[in-house]
Amino acid sequence: MHVVSVIAQKGGTGKTTLALSLAVAAHLAGRTVAIIDLDPQATATNWYDRRGEHPPFVISAQPARLPRVLQTASEGGTHLVVIDTPPRAEQAALSAARAATLVLIPCRPAVFDLDTVSTTLDLLKLSGPSIAVAAVLNGVPAIGDERTQAASILHELGLTVCPTALGLRKAYAQSAETGQSAQEFAPAGKAADEIRAVYRFVNRLLKETV
Repeated sequence: MHVVSVIAQKGGTGKTTLALSLAVAAHLAGRTVAIIDLDPQATATNWYDRRGEHPPFVISAQPARLPRVLQTASEGGTHLVVIDTPPRAEQAALSAARAATLVLIPCRPAVFDLDTVSTTLDLLKLSGPSIAVAAVLNGVPAIGDERTQAASILHELGLTVCPTALGLRKAYAQSAETGQSAQEFAPAGKAADEIRAVYRFVNRLLKETV
């Protein structure tokens, strides 16, 4: 069983959007998927309520319960677990990092977001042995060079950066309102294409960790 933890110490980076989108992409690809919501705001859990309890399933949990929840998921034949974490919560982030096969750091191409990536990386160093970490740019404008500049900064921090970024698209918010992902809401749209590309990127990284 693979565990992908989505971690960023800054709020508003798109952690939940990325976590839910990847989980749905894996589900649509035929995988058995579970999402663990460690965020007290329960955004992922509320999304699941709107979804009508259709897979992928969301489990709301506290960091201290994470090992037991993961054990249950593994025993149930789950292929992939995606963990959504809250911002500015070291205990949750550390628990998720220690359990992870891969950590994804979502980041918007803005100076304040990029500044806090270093803080997230420092926190991940406390999680123990080295783990695979990659960054995914989110909320990237269609016009301008923000993406290129942000990717360069992330590379300088030693991060692998997903070659596909998530753009500023209404489909992400609109799909969440109905308990869907952008891939379900508008399968032929650009947001759906982005998610499929990010999912392929994540799959490649997971294969490298085996």
